[in-house]
Amino acid sequence: MSSEHMQIGEVAARTELSLRTIRHYEDAGLVIPSARSQGGFRLYTEADVARLMVIRRMKPLGFTLDEMRGLLEATDRLDSDDELTPAEREELRTRIRGFEQAAQRRVEDLRVQLARAEEFAATLAERLTRTTAP
Repeated sequence: MSSEHMQIGEVAARTELSLRTIRHYEDAGLVIPSARSQGGFRLYTEADVARLMVIRRMKPLGFTLDEMRGLLEATDRLDSDDELTPAEREELRTRIRGFEQAAQRRVEDLRVQLARAEEFAATLAERLTRTTAP
């Protein structure tokens, strides 16, 4: 990974998140810019972008900011250079597995909602076809 820093505008373009949303996640403590420029501008790394992508993927599944924070804390600890006991490592993996299972359930719920929405749209289209004006 490159250690090159990006300003918030580039991060917004790459993550498809608004500047306001990125600042909101910063205020919530979910992502902290890795550095600041001499002029005080936020500077982000590839790791910061990856972190924002995790958040972006969790949002449509209805995860709360606290849940996002919980997952990020668990992955941060698991990925850190800290010495973890096997029990600590397994506890972190169990927490992450819980998020994975919740995500799978929420994806299935969205599939059901999508199927209902498609059925509704098809019903409307069929109705319009049956009642076309001369």
